[in-house]
Amino acid sequence: AAAAAAASREQTLNTQDAEFFNPKLPPRTLSSSKRFEGSSNLVDLRYHMGPVLSSSPINIYLIWYGRWSLSQKLLIKDFITSISPSATPSPSPSVSEWWKTISLYTDQTGANVSRTLVVAKEHSDTRYSHGYHLTRLSVQQVIATAVKAAPFPVDHRNGIYLILTSHDVTVQDFCRAVCGFHYFTFPSMVGYTMPYAWVGNSGKQCPEVCAYPFAVPGYMGGGGPGALLPPNGDVGLDGMISVIAHELAELTTNPLVNAWYAGEDPTAPTEIGDLCEGLYGTGGGGGYIGQVIRDRKGRTYNMNGNKGRKFLVQWIWSPALKACAGPNALD
Repeated sequence: AAAAAAASREQTLNTQDAEFFNPKLPPRTLSSSKRFEGSSNLVDLRYHMGPVLSSSPINIYLIWYGRWSLSQKLLIKDFITSISPSATPSPSPSVSEWWKTISLYTDQTGANVSRTLVVAKEHSDTRYSHGYHLTRLSVQQVIATAVKAAPFPVDHRNGIYLILTSHDVTVQDFCRAVCGFHYFTFPSMVGYTMPYAWVGNSGKQCPEVCAYPFAVPGYMGGGGPGALLPPNGDVGLDGMISVIAHELAELTTNPLVNAWYAGEDPTAPTEIGDLCEGLYGTGGGGGYIGQVIRDRKGRTYNMNGNKGRKFLVQWIWSPALKACAGPNALD
């Protein structure tokens, strides 16, 4: 019995109800990236002496803007709580193992990005207090409203705001140029400087752009395997989770846009998620997402989370490997 329990804890990728495959899909519409999974000396990712979120735990203050079902909220919160190490760890490859790569990043004192993230507080704005269309500035007004209503504490050391907009909310540049973004609040808008991220549900607006690879552009429908089945049965939410992962990785390693990024322009940095956009497994690049897992129902995933959840989350640039990395790597 003890041996069986140990085997279950050490579950490998080769499970009986899953299979590997490496689908070739059209590259993401938004991405002009030519980066591939292998190591590269050409990526000039540098540290610019700013802070990273090293204090533990990292407190996430969730703002649900618009109308969200309980099941949608639970799915996203289950992903966030899957990041932290647990007394009963999820089977490998896990979300917590994925975050290990992000925790390799340090500040100038050598302090690592924290491995523990918690949902500290939530606020629901079901009245669309700033309308059905938000700009980058009015996103900060949404935060200001939540701070007054919740109220969220001033948590400079280890707090971040995460604003999630429902499928019926349009946001400046959403679908056209971004699926999510992060920055920091202006004292004139919110009262103080705090890192935040916004991610929208693209399920009704542009799933072929922001819920890739669970939707592909219609004009490419005849090539490749077509859209992949999402692990939790919701194209918008499952696509959104990978974008949330991308933004949390960049927000914790570059919260004030003066820490870890490539390029010379801090107003348009190439960050650790950007470097691996569209890569989900070994052998990715050139239209391939890489080697991922498909269960008996045909659902695609590459990581396990809490409560038996499965997720498909993009890889992240590793400062140790100088390559994109994920816990489902086969090499």
